[in-house]
Amino acid sequence: MNYYFNKTVKGNFEDIIDKVSKELEKEGFGVLTDIDLKATFKKKLDVDFQNYRILGACNAPYAHKALAAEDKVGTMLPCNVIVQQLDDNSIEIAAVNPIASMQAINNSELKEIADEISEKLKKVINNI
Repeated sequence: MNYYFNKTVKGNFEDIIDKVSKELEKEGFGVLTDIDLKATFKKKLDVDFQNYRILGACNAPYAHKALAAEDKVGTMLPCNVIVQQLDDNSIEIAAVNPIASMQAINNSELKEIADEISEKLKKVINNI
């Protein structure tokens, strides 16, 4: 089992970020964090890096259910979605596979939640 789902698309990087954010919203996710690694690496390390953003997405009802089932699962939240520039016109979107990340926890209730979130994140990636 892969620890992520991904898809490569053609387009403008910022437009793809907007599309990903809108698709996440359609599936009930809010973007809690938006980490721009290109800007961070330039500022902190004076290193040039490709466009690379990590969107920390959270579906509050599912996060609440997960935390009710396993209070330490917060160490694995939010669900990260990356958008990275591969070349001038190719952009990869990848999202964590919650089923893979939750395998370490022996909790059947959490497995059901991970299955549902997994389907939502696959839908987001497929709709880009």
